[in-house]
Amino acid sequence: MKTLVSTAEAPKAQGPYSQAVRAGGLLFLAGQIPLDPVTGDLVGGDVVAQARRVLDNLGAVLKAGGLSFADVVRTTVFLADLDDFVAMNQVYGSYFTEPYPARATVQVARLPRDVRIEIDAIAVY
Repeated sequence: MKTLVSTAEAPKAQGPYSQAVRAGGLLFLAGQIPLDPVTGDLVGGDVVAQARRVLDNLGAVLKAGGLSFADVVRTTVFLADLDDFVAMNQVYGSYFTEPYPARATVQVARLPRDVRIEIDAIAVY
């Protein structure tokens, strides 16, 4: 059985997907890009500003599911430019504590709306 998890505190899904789905004791969070959940506008600026917005969006979805960053077991970070890794990693590290989730970080050819970063996550109940 799967259950939808959603919140107005994060951007609405922009297509046929959910902000998050709970299944089998796990919460699968859709990738978030740096959209302001109130205005729907992109957060501009460097990867630091965009990473903060992305992680704040993920945090809102986690909270809606009754969880926090401490419950995240896996993330994938998609970067438009791997040269942004160090700056992204500093922001990322300020949201998580040990034991840190497993993570993959990859550079991609292009992200939705030409943003610099997207992150998805899996958390455990």
